[in-house]
Amino acid sequence: MAEEVRAEIPANVLRIEVEVGQEVKAGQTLVLLESMKMEIPAVPEEPGRVARIAVAAGDVIQEGDLIAVLE
Repeated sequence: MAEEVRAEIPANVLRIEVEVGQEVKAGQTLVLLESMKMEIPAVPEEPGRVARIAVAAGDVIQEGDLIAVLE
């Protein structure tokens, strides 16, 4: 079952920490976001394999926007 990782707040995408196909652990940083001068990691709740990264460094995202999909 796929897990969608979504933005919890409006933010800028600072950098992508993983690659498609990479196995990740629950709580591992997938994407580093910046909002109000704070760095915020986007993390999955469950372990899995990165199936899709839906953002790129420099993107501005809104609350609820898709960041990544894990299988």
